[in-house]
Amino acid sequence: MLDTSARLLRLLSLLPARPAWTGPELAERLDVTIRTLRRDVARLRELGYPVLATPGVAGGYRMAAGSTLPPLLLEDDEAVAVVLSLRTAAAHGVAATAETAVSALAKLERILPARLRHRAAALRQATVPLPGAAPAADPDVLTVIAEACQAQHRLTFGYRDRDGTATRRRVEPHRLVHTGRRWYLVARDTDRDAWRTFRADRIDGPRSDGVRFTPADPPDAAAFVADAVTTAPYPVRARVRVHAPAEVVAPSVPPATGVVEALDAASCLLVTGAYAPGQIALHLALLGHDFTVLEPAELVDELATLAARLAAAHASSVRGRPDAPSGGL
Repeated sequence: MLDTSARLLRLLSLLPARPAWTGPELAERLDVTIRTLRRDVARLRELGYPVLATPGVAGGYRMAAGSTLPPLLLEDDEAVAVVLSLRTAAAHGVAATAETAVSALAKLERILPARLRHRAAALRQATVPLPGAAPAADPDVLTVIAEACQAQHRLTFGYRDRDGTATRRRVEPHRLVHTGRRWYLVARDTDRDAWRTFRADRIDGPRSDGVRFTPADPPDAAAFVADAVTTAPYPVRARVRVHAPAEVVAPSVPPATGVVEALDAASCLLVTGAYAPGQIALHLALLGHDFTVLEPAELVDELATLAARLAAAHASSVRGRPDAPSGGL
């Protein structure tokens, strides 16, 4: 068992990680009795930390917003700078950091004092980002979704389909997945009783109803999104054997473009999709590796057309060069 000081620090780090904890959950994480937990909570309150308790079977403990920033110990200016930085990373960061930024932002904003929330909001509203190639997800939306995933609370939100049709969705959120260009929510759509992916930039006004649920056989979130964004939306789907190791090919295939799986030490399988065979043919030509198309047959025909076009372009380009041989004596 941790000593009292170490246990209090551990308790401080646990409380902001969720919207609320039950007494037994905290006691188990700290390896203490409920009675010891109550004493530790009382000690934190004596030190000025705003720990709220709700009695009853469904009750528990939560960290409220207060006049300080427990347990971060940040100056006001530092706290505002961190919030703005996390928002930027959440909306525009690379895959390796964006998901961590959303998690940290959810924890920090839950305990941020009101005066600092107002300062951060004012700076955010006065800042206009330069639009990128892909629509940016709203960090507020990502934060609400991340909290619902952590707490296993149902969500309701408005959603715009690819064709712009607006619907109202009620889901059991599972995970947020960042592909490097876009954010996706993997969730079970309760009205359709099926697992779905939702683009975060198309989600409007997500709200948690506070009702907890038990996940029902959730899928591998990353694989589920990879399948949804690389092949499922497209009329043409292709399976290609690339004659190079998976670790060499993968960096040239963005997660939203295709899925690369190792076949052996010298080759890998690329699964991808597009609206037309020609798009896939061009992508394969630019990979820089030899390959064999396994399916579909129309992609093989498209490769022949592309090869003929490129060969003709090469021949006419060579003939048009100033230093090309004239063919005379």
